[in-house]
Amino acid sequence: MNLPFLLRRAFAVTPSTLAALLLAACAFAVPTEPARFAPLAAGALAPSIFLAQDAELRLSTGYSRTLPANSRWRAVGTLPQGTVYQRVDGVFSIEGRHVHEAYLVVKESALRGFYLPGEAAFTPLSPSVSLPLGAP
Repeated sequence: MNLPFLLRRAFAVTPSTLAALLLAACAFAVPTEPARFAPLAAGALAPSIFLAQDAELRLSTGYSRTLPANSRWRAVGTLPQGTVYQRVDGVFSIEGRHVHEAYLVVKESALRGFYLPGEAAFTPLSPSVSLPLGAP
């Protein structure tokens, strides 16, 4: 075999590879702003919330997420935007160009956005979503 043929074959891009590259290039980054997170005081009673039914979310990145029914969330701190809740019975993440672990930021039973602990940042949810809170 000749060298030009080998080079063309080595750098050949299949349609499925090209589609995957284009989709990845189109993903939007999760918009963030610095967060002034204040953890709950050591030994403080951590309130929790329980979702009575699924809550569907559409993120500004174009991705969707579902907060599952019967999931439990424990308060871990506060932000100026609301109380920060971490999922107790699993891990919740949001996605844009990257995947980020996310905690809920809730004020007056409405999801206002997410606290991203790995980035120490807040990302707003617009519009906010009323959460179907219930008793376990």
